[in-house]
Amino acid sequence: MTLPADIEDVLVRSWVATKEVPGFLGENEARFLGLAAALIPAPGAIVEIGSFKGRSTVMLAKVATHYGLGPIVSIDPHTHNLTPKDGESSAPASTYDEFRHSLRAADVEQHVEVRREFSEEVSRGWSRPIRLLWIDGDHSYQGAKQDFVNFMPHLSPLGVVAFHDALNNFPGPVRVFVEDVLRSDKFGPTGFVQSLAWAQYRPKSGGGALHCGTN
Repeated sequence: MTLPADIEDVLVRSWVATKEVPGFLGENEARFLGLAAALIPAPGAIVEIGSFKGRSTVMLAKVATHYGLGPIVSIDPHTHNLTPKDGESSAPASTYDEFRHSLRAADVEQHVEVRREFSEEVSRGWSRPIRLLWIDGDHSYQGAKQDFVNFMPHLSPLGVVAFHDALNNFPGPVRVFVEDVLRSDKFGPTGFVQSLAWAQYRPKSGGGALHCGTN
């Protein structure tokens, strides 16, 4: 596949906006997501499970907007269980206002379909094909497995599934990646970019081949 002539400029400009957003996505990881969003030869939506304050959302939305790929579907209840400080309310903290601020500041709010729900709730009524499935929500094994199982039936052939923090100290993403992706014969090219693990869905020709690249 031929790269768009302006892809490097688009990735650079998208990262400039993205790095202003609080979060844990590294530059190489963000650039990979942007590149995947632009180049995946499959129809469907770009779905993000776990948005936090919008770091990956902004990167994906900037690239998708430039290439006319439709809105990013951002799935996150924004009820993160952050430990309150002394004297603060014990109610679960919410990142929703900061998330919305990030989208507005990056001028992508109109290019994001916000689903302020748990991913399991969204999956019950989901019927659209998916071209990029970005799993960065509940990092427990049960959470990562549930997101994979619930949304994978909608991933288009030649689409890509990616997990964040697969090489960090979390039990879920790497186990699901190994057990359900690497051991499957439905995926083709796979690899890692820092802690991000990815694979292309090729149900008819995957053959379980492992092609790893690191950054």
